[in-house]
Amino acid sequence: MTPGPPGAAAPPVVFLMGPTGAGKTDLAVHLVERLGCGIVSVDSALVYRGMDIGTAKPGPEVLARAPHRLIDLRDPRESYSAAEFRRDALDAILAVRREGRLPLLVGGTGLYFRALERGLSALPPADPEVRRRLAEEGRAHGWPALHARLAALDPPAAARIHANDPQRIQRALEVRELTGRPMSELLTQSPGSVLPYRVVKVVLEPVDRAALHARIEARFRAMLEAGLVAEVERLRSRGDLSPDLPSMRAVGYRQVWAFLAGETDRETMIARAVAATRGLAKRQLTWLRGETGALRVDPFAPGAWDLVLGFLARQGLS
Repeated sequence: MTPGPPGAAAPPVVFLMGPTGAGKTDLAVHLVERLGCGIVSVDSALVYRGMDIGTAKPGPEVLARAPHRLIDLRDPRESYSAAEFRRDALDAILAVRREGRLPLLVGGTGLYFRALERGLSALPPADPEVRRRLAEEGRAHGWPALHARLAALDPPAAARIHANDPQRIQRALEVRELTGRPMSELLTQSPGSVLPYRVVKVVLEPVDRAALHARIEARFRAMLEAGLVAEVERLRSRGDLSPDLPSMRAVGYRQVWAFLAGETDRETMIARAVAATRGLAKRQLTWLRGETGALRVDPFAPGAWDLVLGFLARQGLS
């Protein structure tokens, strides 16, 4: 099936977006069972093989009921870009449609959703001299200081990048310096590459942030009980991974890695991992506020799933 131009007559796809811990997977499985959707994962951590517990990757029983595309694509030592995701997602959407199913794109990686919907501008190649200087400044002043600089130059980029994420801070500042334009602006301007589907958006937006925070902590503690420390230890024991890799910077993994390296005790590790996950959820919610034309649902409210089903029915998708 070849998609037509975007608009009312274009074939539909559903974006199910929300912060970590908001229950996206449970709702997605429900939609598969009710509507026969085909799930395409939009998650920058689920692409890595062997990273199952800490990413809350759906288990075999869930995948048997609701198969997910675009998980387990890369080894943790490999990178995976937004451009690669867009290419793979377009292929996955076509595959779902060939099966006669409604594509349901589910996840919390805002940049991936934005890249898929709007396309990506070509960013400048890395400049070794600029990178060297920024790295020296990061070591001298601390990456939070460079993150503060980024917040002044490119607020949307700073909102989605953690203050202790050197690689992404460095890249955003590098792009700003080389082009004179914010990277967030460049990433949303790519004429001719708009997604050729009718996008129907559902945003899970918890009203009670305390409830979300409690779920995040409970989930992380459940991950520990399920063997997260052993999972990270297996990854460390390979010998070819480091905490600087994008995969190992995922929330939870970098804190457990530091614990295993003897840099923190167990309770400090738990506190830092929970705080980092809450920070991720906050950045995701900030990003999602920029999404327009979406149904916004409190996932913890009674009848939330019925609201989503009713909305999709009004869109002609039941």
